[in-house]
Amino acid sequence: MDKWTRWQDWVAVVAGLYAALSTIWTPQQGASMSFLLVLGALLVIAGVWSLAMPGLVAMEWIHVVLGALLIISPFVGNYASSAGVAWTSWITGAIAMVAGLLAVQPAMRMHHPQATH
Repeated sequence: MDKWTRWQDWVAVVAGLYAALSTIWTPQQGASMSFLLVLGALLVIAGVWSLAMPGLVAMEWIHVVLGALLIISPFVGNYASSAGVAWTSWITGAIAMVAGLLAVQPAMRMHHPQATH
């Protein structure tokens, strides 16, 4: 697979951008701004890195981990009771996790190409 073409990584980049930029239009509570900005930015960086180097399987697992951190961040950051920002964390986290899991197999195929006869 060519660089910059895997849709799963583009989805992770968009989810990270949305999480980070949502601090502009979503009322923040607790540590939500810090969590969304940092985890969103890390997700964007991991997504772009994965797009540039599509054979790195570890980057796809990093998407999954960052997604999981976004999902638990409303509880850790004490903003689970603020519906707008909590749902933003949960939805962007779930999207990042699913995109990362769906990208593991294609990345593994690039990393370990099957021998052709």
